[in-house]
Amino acid sequence: MSNSSVENVVIIGTGCAGLTAAIYTARANLNPLVLEGPLPGGQLTTTSEVENFPGFPHGIDGFQLMQNLREQATRFGTRFEQALITSVDFTTMPRKLVAADRTVLAKSVIIATGASPRMTGVPGEKELYGGKGVTTCATCDGAFYRKMDVAVIGGGDSAAEEALFLTRFASKVYLVHRRDSLRASKIMADRAMSHEKIKCVWDSVPVAIEGVDQGAVSGLRIRSTKTAAESVLPVKGVFVAIGHVPNTKPFAPPLDVDENGYFKPLNGSQIQTKVPGVYVAGDCADHVYRQAITAAGMGCAAAIEAERWLAEHGT
Repeated sequence: MSNSSVENVVIIGTGCAGLTAAIYTARANLNPLVLEGPLPGGQLTTTSEVENFPGFPHGIDGFQLMQNLREQATRFGTRFEQALITSVDFTTMPRKLVAADRTVLAKSVIIATGASPRMTGVPGEKELYGGKGVTTCATCDGAFYRKMDVAVIGGGDSAAEEALFLTRFASKVYLVHRRDSLRASKIMADRAMSHEKIKCVWDSVPVAIEGVDQGAVSGLRIRSTKTAAESVLPVKGVFVAIGHVPNTKPFAPPLDVDENGYFKPLNGSQIQTKVPGVYVAGDCADHVYRQAITAAGMGCAAAIEAERWLAEHGT
């Protein structure tokens, strides 16, 4: 069915970027509609403790942080509806957002669909993800592993950066890679391989993450790609660093994305797109920082730009 009314602004996504955009547009009396996908609240809802979001000196549960943002947005009049956008038509005004059961019409759109971490899929990974020892963000969770041994899975710049960051806290960092050399840039690879706390585990792939019965990671089982021999690294944390998949597919085309699927910045702006009145925010456009606070900042900027655009076009 088609939604006959035309929304001032539709925000797609309910992570930090989307909910911050909702707070700002709601306070501007734009009566925003937020469309929720399959994971309301985004990746932070799977994180047990967030210690680096400003304003919470003792940390805050990730789910609770997102719930707080949602309540704040609702307080100012934000409306929430479940809808998974499968395609868009930005050639007409109002813009058309197509879901399985309806089409939503909007004068302006903020896309804040986030990115999904690429996972290994080995046994134990899903069961121990989020506060139990498996994570995808050293910046977020590294401080929980002081004086512990941990493992990083991956061989690119992200994996090298994660491993180096973890040396601030961990006793030892195993860097597990399926090849015999890192894919990371030379400077990052050299830094990682020369660090006294980092031990590169070459020609190895993860087989399973152990500790499901105990409810916390107790080891990473790996297999040699050359001999097929298996062994267990005695670690308390496993950091998966094999990339992210931005949730941009329904929007590209018409919007431009780079070779990794992230929205391309327009004229140096991370939030502008080539379609007037359509903005992007958060991890779907940011492959560098990917932090809750930077996503919130982008959501704020996108909301302000949408408000200005609507004001200039008679709304």
